[in-house]
Amino acid sequence: MRKVIDLQMEFWKKDIANLDFDLQSRDEIPKLLMGLQFIYGTTLIREKVFKILKQIVPKQSHETGRPGMDLWKILVLGTLRLNCNWDFDKVHEMANNHHKLRQMLGHSEPDLDSNYALQTIRDNIVLLTPAILDEINQVVVKAGHSIISPNQDPQLKGSCDSFVVETDVHYPTDTNLLFDAIRKMISLIAIICSEVGITAWRQSHHNIIKVKRLLRCIQKLRRSTSKDKAKQQIRDQFIIAEHQNYIDVCQGFVLRVKETIRILRELGILSMGQQLRLISIEEYIRHAERQIDQIQRRVVLDEKIAHEEKVFSIFEPHTEWISKGKAGVPQELGLSVCVLKDQYGFILHHQVMEQQTDSKVAVAMAQGAKERFENLTGCSFDKGFYSPENKRQLANILDYVVLPQKGRLSVKDKQIEQSEEFVESRRKHSAVESSINALENHGLDRCLDHGLHGFKRYAALAVLARNIQILGHLIQQKELKGQKRRKAA
Repeated sequence: MRKVIDLQMEFWKKDIANLDFDLQSRDEIPKLLMGLQFIYGTTLIREKVFKILKQIVPKQSHETGRPGMDLWKILVLGTLRLNCNWDFDKVHEMANNHHKLRQMLGHSEPDLDSNYALQTIRDNIVLLTPAILDEINQVVVKAGHSIISPNQDPQLKGSCDSFVVETDVHYPTDTNLLFDAIRKMISLIAIICSEVGITAWRQSHHNIIKVKRLLRCIQKLRRSTSKDKAKQQIRDQFIIAEHQNYIDVCQGFVLRVKETIRILRELGILSMGQQLRLISIEEYIRHAERQIDQIQRRVVLDEKIAHEEKVFSIFEPHTEWISKGKAGVPQELGLSVCVLKDQYGFILHHQVMEQQTDSKVAVAMAQGAKERFENLTGCSFDKGFYSPENKRQLANILDYVVLPQKGRLSVKDKQIEQSEEFVESRRKHSAVESSINALENHGLDRCLDHGLHGFKRYAALAVLARNIQILGHLIQQKELKGQKRRKAA
């Protein structure tokens, strides 16, 4: 049985809507908690958010089974994790010991036994999906607009740009990716063999160290700097021989693992979990065989491997090699995320870009933001989003589009881009960099979750947390102004 939150108050608990916060605090935690308090304390907004949160689990699970973590608590801990850029260990510590946070979670001071386990927090936060977080985000942004313009929806003017969110991977080379595949392959098959009583892989740790030593030898190799062609050739042949030895040893382990898998399946005694583990091992075998082929072609046959064939992580295969030409940043390993913000700092829409450039998402971003917020009237982009087709389609979606053209301008285009409104919009466009910087400082610089779905959830949670923080900041400033008026009176 899982509830959104237990709304029945007990006499020693304090209502979340009546919690007091330090209005002078400049830290992000009070701002976020004030934003969450506003959501909880405003009946109409709370009902909308709670209705969306109920989509997390199947309908029948609300009434049957063990009590699960309240959905409100999942939302609070999830947004706090991203907004403060914490790992799960930090969230676990704060959830059990931070006084105000525990009150926001619905606990009281005497409620000392209601502590959270680390794995419970992990397992529940991953229940949030990008679609659910996007729906909540729309409610939060509209709540913020209602504070800014209480009587009517304000006309929104957006700014759109993209940035790279890194995945949690090491720098990839074909040799160390091969080691990653061999290491996981050997360790997993050894666990299964140990469980069923087969001793074929009892030296698994020694085997992994053996492969690692060969990798370290290869990594230390350098091409000859001698001007003597004979010496260069001898050195090149030595490097080829060392790589071939590394390949042969790895190929031998791949064949041994394949043979062990065949024996295990013939025994017919594997559990469902062990069967799933064998599927994972076979995936690592495919990674290893690909890397063996690429090392063979690159080093021994002196071929150039096409960029499309390369994989930059066997654990996060969605990782892309992105070069944006920034000073001091030759490449970034991750995925691009495009965001569209309004003039008040709220992020209206975002999109994770898979094998896409800016010009491929411009129309989708404008269309998505317009569907969510009908009062969006205009948006500014930079030159990376330009294409003639984009310019035409964006004009049909928005009333006013600022999209600088690449290359030489015609007389008509020059007049448009030199107009006062266009120049002013271009000047204000740089404000989107502030929102991107804020997202990066509040968790969205490096994704710590696994898989493409985890990446999208991480990005959506960061956007939602940032908007709730902005909402909390607006409430904080409103309360401070009220205090000043009361003191002046």
